[in-house]
Amino acid sequence: MASAENAESTAPRTPPQAARAQARAVVIGGGIGGLTAALALHLRGWQVTVLERARELKPVGAGISLAPNSQRALDVVGLGDEIRSLAAWEGDGGLLTPKGRWLSRADPALAAERFGGPLVLLHRATLVGRLAAGLPADAVRTASDARLADAGDPADPRRPARVTTPEGELEAELVVGADGIRSAVRGALFPAHPGTTYAGFTTWRVLVPPLGRSFVEHESWGPGHLWGTHPFADGTVYAYAAAKVPPGQTARDGDERAELLRRYGSWHDPIPAILDAVEPGQVLRHDVHHIAEPLPAFHRGRVALLGDAAHAMAPTLGQGGNQAIEDAVVLAHHAAPGAPLDLAGYTRERLPRTTMVARKARTVSRLSMLAGRPGIALRNTAIRAAGLVGPALMLRGMDGIADWHPPQRRPYVDAGGSV
Repeated sequence: MASAENAESTAPRTPPQAARAQARAVVIGGGIGGLTAALALHLRGWQVTVLERARELKPVGAGISLAPNSQRALDVVGLGDEIRSLAAWEGDGGLLTPKGRWLSRADPALAAERFGGPLVLLHRATLVGRLAAGLPADAVRTASDARLADAGDPADPRRPARVTTPEGELEAELVVGADGIRSAVRGALFPAHPGTTYAGFTTWRVLVPPLGRSFVEHESWGPGHLWGTHPFADGTVYAYAAAKVPPGQTARDGDERAELLRRYGSWHDPIPAILDAVEPGQVLRHDVHHIAEPLPAFHRGRVALLGDAAHAMAPTLGQGGNQAIEDAVVLAHHAAPGAPLDLAGYTRERLPRTTMVARKARTVSRLSMLAGRPGIALRNTAIRAAGLVGPALMLRGMDGIADWHPPQRRPYVDAGGSV
């Protein structure tokens, strides 16, 4: 794979795209961020091709929480109302200890008022399916192991970016690197960057059928451990767990359900009931990696990075997918039809913001994964004290994140870019 390291990250803007009948964009990666970018660019009038390595669009991970910031981005591509209608809205709940003692209680109505909308939860596959359905039937190519061959030159209309695939080479006025945490596109653009590092903990995710009874939505923090429980709109229960362990470990005999029982089986209700309902072999486990040192830019040449490829972050704020969706609509905003491609503007908007969000996620990770008794006692006392002051104080941590608005406030309404 050819390196793009000699391309200028601050190169001049391209000549107007009207030089071609329809500008071409290639999106490497068919996850949530890549598909959102493809849909936004398609609605802006670009000819879009999505290249996904997997044989099908099957997202890794069970659920995704969408805060008001990403919902507003989905409004721009015309999916916000549909996703809200399919999702479960955040209910009463809060933060607990492993024994079920309250540390703080959530106030969904106050959060919705503060940030301009509710937090919603749905299956990742549902969101992926709706995004893909908005694209032309031939836009997505699966089982396509794409590689960036040339980042192109935005100052030279005769030098588009080039991507190689098993089926041949594609040229494009824009390439979007949405190929995840282990992004090969990122490595090609910034070979000197250290890439991702282990965040210090591993995660498990499960889905179980409805439990047949009510329970309180919650996240629970124990010594070096965390558990969260949330229902989908159909009653299916989504649960996730995290533990502070060395990287590369797996459960004895590969039985991750038994590992969860060992670690969380004595925690408060409904955790034991959820673990009893988990089917063998249905537990997802992944070590968490993040980009601790921000990239120098999110673009080079005619190539833009987004999502985990650009700013992989800890999941403790629930903002990884949300930030990828934001990236996508901001990128499309800087790729207006008939105007110069402004990838430098994309970097200026997204790099400082995602760096801030990633840092906050790391801070929450450290707090939630505390293992020593003195630190836990101090943390829990501070959380309880903040709750006594009022729920608004607990929400301040999401100020500047959940209240974000996209630069394009109205939805794109047709493939010609009209709004």
